Amino acid sequence: MVGGLGPLELSILLLLFFVLFGAQRLPELANALGRSKGEFQKGLSEVSAIGDSARTIADLEAGGRTPEQVLIDRAKAVGIDPTGMPVDELEKKVDALEALQSEESE
Repeated sequence: MVGGLGPLELSILLLLFFVLFGAQRLPELANALGRSKGEFQKGLSEVSAIGDSARTIADLEAGGRTPEQVLIDRAKAVGIDPTGMPVDELEKKVDALEALQSEESE
């Protein structure tokens, strides 16, 4: 007995599903149900995952901007045009110019 249903009730339900949806449509419905359950579980695990506190603080300090956007703003502040420049090269140049500017101000 599954959930209080006997073999006769289960066979009637199965026959009813075949009549309503057709034999070809049932595997598609089961597949869609399985995919939607998987997506739900994935979303639930993403939402319930405990966040890294250092990353959360960095995100709050960045004001909702990505690290690349923050780097572009820093580059513009020191007078570099970041258009088409690789991120690692841009970061090196910005760090060097910021260090140079901080030495000059001291």
